[in-house]
Parts: sequence; structure tokens; C-alpha cells
Amino acid sequence: MPRHTRATSLETRTSRLKLTPRKKPYFTGIALGIALGYRRLQDAGTWTVRANNGNGSRWTKVFAIADDNEDANGNTVLNFWQAQDRARSIARADHVTTTGDRPITVAEALTNYEVELTARGGDSQNISRVRHHLPAGLGETVVGLLNAKALRQWRDSLLKKGLAAASAGRTARILKAALTLAAREDHRIVNNAAWRDGLRSLPDAESARNVILSDDEVRRVVAAAYELDPSFGLWVEVHATVGCRSCQLRSLEVRDLQSGTAPRLMLPSSKKGRRRRIERRPVPIPPSLARSLRLAAGDRAPHEPLFQLASCTRTHFEWFRRAAAAAKLDPKVSIYALRHSSIVRMLMSGVPIRICATHHDTSTAMIERSYSRFIGDHADTMVRRGLLDIAAPAGSNVVPLAARP
Repeated sequence: MPRHTRATSLETRTSRLKLTPRKKPYFTGIALGIALGYRRLQDAGTWTVRANNGNGSRWTKVFAIADDNEDANGNTVLNFWQAQDRARSIARADHVTTTGDRPITVAEALTNYEVELTARGGDSQNISRVRHHLPAGLGETVVGLLNAKALRQWRDSLLKKGLAAASAGRTARILKAALTLAAREDHRIVNNAAWRDGLRSLPDAESARNVILSDDEVRRVVAAAYELDPSFGLWVEVHATVGCRSCQLRSLEVRDLQSGTAPRLMLPSSKKGRRRRIERRPVPIPPSLARSLRLAAGDRAPHEPLFQLASCTRTHFEWFRRAAAAAKLDPKVSIYALRHSSIVRMLMSGVPIRICATHHDTSTAMIERSYSRFIGDHADTMVRRGLLDIAAPAGSNVVPLAARP
């Protein structure tokens, strides 16, 4: 263990509270090129590390709260001696050769992951999901100092906010991917087990809670959407007919509409997973919907968006709630229920799982995991047609002849 450096003005809370509050930290050297700083304004003070980067400049980073008002816990609240050890571990990694770069924080790891997603054509909007639920203290934590307990507490706090287990799990997986990328790019980060264990999937996270609407309910909500706004009604009708995601409709261009005796949409794939390229697949649509889309496209150029809705964004969530309420559905039903209903409709109609998965831009594994109950119901119906009921009497094959005139 490294020897501790003495600094009488910072060692105890009593001596620190005698210091004049100021924005500039009080620094004391604790190792070659590394200094520990204490800064206090009105409330409890904070610990800061300052280190040389080897290029003639230096960086600083706040990493913990001082034990001015509460006892040190070895994690977020540290005493002077604990702060020295933490500052050294942040400033350098004794197990590898350091590059001199400032260690990355959780918030910065999310920003880097957002850039990575954008570069490979992923949906960078997923990052906003994590940022919305990320407390400032966790965002400022250095990735190399994360522990499983802190990450597990954050994941569990999402449930206390009212998020479903599946939603909390998706949010945690995004943060987990960002931290994994940070570790891959900085070999000083070796605490991968922190997010591997702390952000494990919740027990109920994979349980499907898909809302399935009947055909009558789908027709009612589409009609209600048309009542709100004709353009929005067309948007909802495509969702209901094709069973696609909203991001796919936003990427549609006028030339993707192919009219004719067998009209279809060249529907772009979504940005889920690790896809680096958007592919277009033909999706059949009814002639009536093709005529409505052609009329809505007007004389726009082939490369222009097929949908020109100013609210083809998050405002549609509120619009759909209003349409669902008008259709006397549960106001919590989202537009994604139309996708679930489309998948189940195809499965119950006998469409092979592989074709259903391709049509809906997903995998057979996801279909089987999320809709296994409906697959079982359909299989049950088919099997019953071939069952032999021993107890039922066999029908007579004797046909009486017609009486002679």
C-alpha cells in the first residue's frame, strides 16, 4: 500500500472547516505529478484530483464528497486518507502503462457511445433514455472506479420510478454497452465485472407484456386517428397494416411506394442491433392503402420523404393516446401495440414464423420468445384437427338407397 502524505489543514473535518470557502481547491501533492484537492463553498466539500498528462499540461477531476457532514462510506463519501488512495488510482493505473489521458467518466462514455452508434447507423436516440434517468453523481463518476453495488442500485431505482422491468432492462443494457465500449478503448479500465454483475438482466425483464388488440379494436383506433388528423390517421393505418416500427416509416421515401396490381412498400430495416447498413425489403400492402399513400405523396420527388408530418416524432405518443382513448381502449396502450397485433394476426393465420419474422424485421428467436403463447394456441388448434377421439362413435358409411317410384 502506498504511503500517505500528511497535510494538517486537510486531514480532519475540523481543520478543513477552518479553511476559507472558495471556488479554487486547496491542493496538496500526494505523488509525483498528482495532487489531491479540497474545495468547499457552503455545504460539504468535495475531493478533486489533479494530474499531469505528460504533455506539459494537466487535468483535474472531482471524484467524491468529503466527510464534512457525514461519515465516510468508502464509496461516495471519503475521508482524507481514502481520498488519497482514490486520487492515485484515478490518475494512474499501476497495472498497465498509462497514456497520460484523463480517465473517462460515465457521462463521457455515453457521449462516445452515441458517436459510435451514429457512425455505424445505429439509433443514437437510445442514449437519451439513459441520460434522462442518470443522476449527476453517477454521470461524473470515473468509469474505472465503478462498482457493482452502485450500478445495481441505479438499475433498481428505475423500477422505483415506475418503469417496467423490461424498460429498466433496456435502459441498463444501453449503459452497459457504453461502459463496455469505454473499457475496450482504454485498457486502464479493468473493472468490467462491475457492470457485468451490477447491470444483470432483471428476473422479469424478458417476460413479454405485449398488448394485443383485436381487429375490431385496431379498426376503431385507426378511425379515431383519422378523426384527429388525416395525415396522422394514414401514419397509424400503415403501422396497423404493416406492423412496422415508427423509425422505419420515418425513413420511407416516395420511391419506396410501388403501386400496381400487387402494391408494396420497400420498407427500410430499423437501426436495432449492430446493423451498419439499412436494407429495404418488399412488404405487401392492400390496394386501398397504396392509393391513399400515392395521393398523400402528391408530386413530391422520388427521394423526398413519403410522410411529411411535422409531428412524426415524439408528439405522436400523445396523439396516439388521444386516439386510443377515443376508441375506448386503455390510454396506456402505445402505437407499438399495432405491431404486436400484426405479428399475432399473422401467426394465427398460419404464416410461418420465419416469414412473419422477416416481414416484421425481427428474428425467429424473438418471435418464439415473445409470442410463444400465441404460437402454442395456433399449434393446439392445428393438432386438434388430426386427433382421434376414441370415445366418439364412428359415423356409418352406409347410405340408404332412394325408394323406387
